[in-house]
Amino acid sequence: KRGALIMALHEIQGAFGYVPWDAMEVVSEELKTPMAQIYSVLTFYNHFKLKAPGKVVISICDGTACHIKGGQSVIEAFEKELGVKAGVTTDDGLFSLETVSCLGACGLAPVMVINGTTYGKMTPDKVKGIINEWRAKEGK
Repeated sequence: KRGALIMALHEIQGAFGYVPWDAMEVVSEELKTPMAQIYSVLTFYNHFKLKAPGKVVISICDGTACHIKGGQSVIEAFEKELGVKAGVTTDDGLFSLETVSCLGACGLAPVMVINGTTYGKMTPDKVKGIINEWRAKEGK
């Protein structure tokens, strides 16, 4: 039963980018699972999101190689430039900033991915230009 719940939640997140409350209610009814149990699973696994992500999702690696090569300063530069902490979406809903444990591209450390585009050898001085690039792409 727990496996079915997790699979259903993965499907929902794949469709919406997060797990909306209405979808949790449907899952609760269909799987005859209390909402409290569903919420518990969603908050236990950090993969699941309860809020809609921004149109532009910035995933910055904070794995060992990236951390050693200055990844934290890149994270801090994005936080400063966007005015949000990692794990938060900007008020205009355009950017979501998140850290991840590994992107599997240690040779490019520090590395990040924005909506499927990989940026390697990142430095804080590249941050503003990248944000402006994505704002222009999104017409903001």
